[in-house]
This record gives sequence, C-alpha cells and structure tokens, in this order.
Amino acid sequence: MNQIEQGESRSVGVFDTRNQSKFEHERRKKIAWMRSLIFVVLLGMLLSCSKPPPVQNATNDPQSAATYISQADQFYTQREDLTRLQQGIVLLRQAITADPGSYDAAWRLAKFDYYLATHIDDAQRDQTFRAGIEAGKTAVQLQNDKPEGHFWLGANYGGSLESTTISGLATVEDVRKEMETVLKINEGYQDGSAYMVLGLVDLKAPRIVGGDPQRAVTEMEKGLRFGSTNAFLRLHLAEGYQAVGRPADARQQLNTILSMTSDPNYLPELKEAQTQARQMLDKIK
Repeated sequence: MNQIEQGESRSVGVFDTRNQSKFEHERRKKIAWMRSLIFVVLLGMLLSCSKPPPVQNATNDPQSAATYISQADQFYTQREDLTRLQQGIVLLRQAITADPGSYDAAWRLAKFDYYLATHIDDAQRDQTFRAGIEAGKTAVQLQNDKPEGHFWLGANYGGSLESTTISGLATVEDVRKEMETVLKINEGYQDGSAYMVLGLVDLKAPRIVGGDPQRAVTEMEKGLRFGSTNAFLRLHLAEGYQAVGRPADARQQLNTILSMTSDPNYLPELKEAQTQARQMLDKIK
C-alpha cells in the first residue's frame, strides 16, 4: 500500500508538476500576447496623434469662386488703372484655385489678360498673352459650346501674332478657327467683334498667308449689323476702307466714332477709339 500510495503519490506528484509548468507557460504566453496587443494599440494611438491634420480640400468651392469673380468684375470696371486690373487677375486666379471647373473665371482671365497685354510694354506683353492663351484654352475645354472662351482665346492668339517677339504660339488659322466658332455659336457676340477680328486678320496678314483687304471690309461690314455702337469695329473698318481706296467712307466711320456717346461699360475703349480716330482723320486730310 505504501509503495502503491507512494507510487500514486509520486504519479500524482509528477502530474501536478507538469500541469503547473504547462499553466505557467500558458500564463506567460497570455501575458506576452497582452503586452504585444497593448504595444500595438499604443503605437497606433501615437501614430494617429503624430499625423498632421487633414488638409482641407481647396477645390470644388463654387461659392468662393463666385465671390472672387464678382470682386474681379468690379476691378475690371477700373481697368484704365492697370494696377486695379492686375488685382482683378489675382482674384480670378484665386477663383480658379477654389473651383478649377469654373468656366466664368477662365474666360474672364483670358479677357483680363488680353486687355493687360495690349496696354503694357513688350517685356511683360509676351508673358501676358501666353497666360491669356492658356486661360482661353481652359475655358474652351470646360465649355466648348459657349462663345466667350473661343473669342478671348482667339483675341489672345491675334495679339500674340502682332507681337514681334513671340513666335510659335498661334497661326492666322488659329485665329480664324476661334472666331468662326464664335460666329456659329453667337454671331452677335461682343457687338459683332468676331467679324472685326476676322477682318483684321485679312487686313493685316500678307496676301501670301491669305490676307485680303477687300474681304476684310466685307467681314467688318457684316459686323455692323450687330455692332453699330462698337467704336473699334468702326475704327478698323475705316482702316479697311483706306486700304481699298475709299477715303470718304473711312472719314464717315471716323466721324461717327467721334460723335458717339459713352456707354459706361465701354468708356475706356471709346476714349481710345476716339483718340485714334482723330489721328486717322488728320492723316486722311
């Protein structure tokens, strides 16, 4: 019995020792697992705390873009002061940053750039025409079926062709294409100005690249149906009449310009056209 008891006791003793070792091993595994889990959780918390705050999306904000555009329009009314015009350009760029899909901001930027380029010296003119062309292209991509983008893209193309230092930005055909598109969409846009630009292309381009003074006169006369108060259209038509040997008709157009009353929206343009009309009349006399 004693041996049996001792044996059993020994057996029981051996069994208990093994169980204790097993339990201790399992306990240590659980502790190690819990420590690993706690480490992972703490690491995740640390990383989340160290991350920079999410960047606010600066795009797709039409409301802010509309505000910038409205402010820019106010500056454009003061465009004779080129500093104010440039402030308007900055606002339009902010509008495009706020809403890259803003057609209204894109075509206005092309328009503002064109006015600026035609009133500054050569050092900055080229860069401004380039910017106007890019803005016009963006507008056309956004709304191909509207006239504003095509017109101001074509205007900047034409301005770049007149510059003596820019090459490769545009061709005569680029200008024609944009203005003919304007005519298809809205023949009377900008008081017939698309006809005026087409006429200027024919008037100033050498015959070797398609220039034709008589066709220029015909195009601009068409524009008068929509632009009887368009002073620059009449001014360039007078140039066309001079080119084809019709000085009396040229004088009539110039005198009409001098008798015009100012539209508040186009006062700067009328003042410029009247100044040039007086100079042309002096030459004709």
